[in-house]
Amino acid sequence: MDFSRALCMGAFRQRLPARPRRDRGSAVSNCGAVWQRAALSQLRVLAVALRSMKRLIVIVEDEPAIRDNYAAAFTREGYAVRAYPNRAQAMSACASRLPDLAVIDISLEDEPEGGFELCRQLRALSAELPIIFLTARDSELDAVSGLRLGADDFLTKDLSIPHLIARVNALFRRVDALRKPQDPEAVIRRGALTLDAERMTAQWDGKVVLLSLTEFWIVHALARHPGHVRNRQQLMDAASVVLDDNTITSHVKRIRRKFQGLDPKFDALQTVYGMGYRWVE
Repeated sequence: MDFSRALCMGAFRQRLPARPRRDRGSAVSNCGAVWQRAALSQLRVLAVALRSMKRLIVIVEDEPAIRDNYAAAFTREGYAVRAYPNRAQAMSACASRLPDLAVIDISLEDEPEGGFELCRQLRALSAELPIIFLTARDSELDAVSGLRLGADDFLTKDLSIPHLIARVNALFRRVDALRKPQDPEAVIRRGALTLDAERMTAQWDGKVVLLSLTEFWIVHALARHPGHVRNRQQLMDAASVVLDDNTITSHVKRIRRKFQGLDPKFDALQTVYGMGYRWVE
């Protein structure tokens, strides 16, 4: 049981009246009925509280059978689920309440690449929202495009349901770990760069750089020890993610573009060919 649920259970026990002794007489019988009603009332309150603590997963998939299958699987796993067939409905819902995870297909109804546009829009809403592409399109170009747009993972629909659930659970564990305050060196300053690991924010020359979780921890791993070369495996370890070399390369290119969008002369993130990457002041 996690801390939040334990806290709810503690509150439930504190509010519940003491159970009456089993003495004879109608008065005790009535008292027992009162206790049962109080217990049921508190259980209902606890159930509502637990439901409100569920992580919310949004599924955007235009095939009803596939959409329902994924939704049922996540619901059985204990997640709250909302499912939408197209980009417009999904974006409207996410704008009013941001989910804890978005699982999206690329082709959505009459938009062959609607998922890419949705990913772009979601990234504009939040740099930290975990996003997974789950699609039948398995070309390397699609995978690279999705990751460049800021997705945290790219999966194909031939993946089994248990494997999908395991990947989602692992992503949430990673998100929880990365959002924990990092001490010492919660705040790192390297020239124009400022990284705040507690707030998960990055700034360049006082301007906010919107980095995804993976991108933030790649920059953090490099900036902690400027001048030191970090290979792709070390960057994956720092970001608590398993990716192939091409994906790490895509993330680094995306990071450079974000900094160069604020400063065209940005060159602090350097490639050391055949070895990896380093941050220079």
